[in-house]
Amino acid sequence: MQRMLLTLLLAFAVGAVLGKLLLPVLHRLKFGQNVYELAPESHKKKQGTPTMGGLVIAGAAILTALVMNDYSEPLGQNMLLAMLLMALGNLCIGFADDMTKIRRGKNGGLTPKQKMFFQTILALAFSTYCYFHPQVGSVIEVPFLRVQWDLGILYIPVMMFIIVGTTNSANLLDGLDGLLTSVSMVDFLTLAVLAAAAGLSGLGAGCAALCGGCMAFLMYNAYPAKMFMGDTGSMFIGGAVVAAAMLMRQPLILVLIAFWMLMSSVSDIIQITYFKATHGKRIFKMAPIHHHFELCGMHEVKIVAMYMVTTAALCALTLLGVL
Repeated sequence: MQRMLLTLLLAFAVGAVLGKLLLPVLHRLKFGQNVYELAPESHKKKQGTPTMGGLVIAGAAILTALVMNDYSEPLGQNMLLAMLLMALGNLCIGFADDMTKIRRGKNGGLTPKQKMFFQTILALAFSTYCYFHPQVGSVIEVPFLRVQWDLGILYIPVMMFIIVGTTNSANLLDGLDGLLTSVSMVDFLTLAVLAAAAGLSGLGAGCAALCGGCMAFLMYNAYPAKMFMGDTGSMFIGGAVVAAAMLMRQPLILVLIAFWMLMSSVSDIIQITYFKATHGKRIFKMAPIHHHFELCGMHEVKIVAMYMVTTAALCALTLLGVL
């Protein structure tokens, strides 16, 4: 536990320094956010705010985790390195998406087909890795019921679906100042506790580093945001969250700890399906659902606080169901 706490504090310190160094660089390079044309009116003033700040979270987490990693176990079975590689792979997809948007000067990066292709390849690789890992395999834990399900070879396609769904859901949740950052901070702290309780100290240290990185980035990302994480950060976070849960054989806890990520995707799917079925009618004023709350008159800060408190409660429930 002391190692985890030290890792968290070190990642926070590294992230705080990286943020201070990166912010003026992003300004000089003019790597600004291109606001979606149909976004709420209050978002128009965010046009040009530096993006790709997710490099702060990734840099702080990766540097700190590598320093604190236990290299005594075989590299091929090192869960911390596996989680970081999974997250880094997703970061590369997000980075390519952000750079495409910046070059085009509008809110449109990689095409859905391009994104899905790379995400599918990455999901297949990581699911296969977990399937053959001696401490993971095809078995998943069912929280609260305290039983195990052996999915057999179906483990790979099922986990691929969960990986792609979670990473895209994290991307959708990144729509308000500090929203994904604050929610993820709570998620990674919960995952760190679960990993430590399962005897996976290296993985726990990695999750603690991610929590510390999010804490540091929140100083720049809280309302009013000085810097956005971009797809670079949201894809990195989504990949890390789902990788940690899978390596602990706990992918089902994502329903609780990643509840608002899930709701972002669900609300988007409902909105699109209903819109097409009714030829133009909408259930929500705007999707994902955090924009609906915003257009109903809730301030960004209040929405973020609501999401964070709800996530904390669900994470506490998760700990009760697993520990």
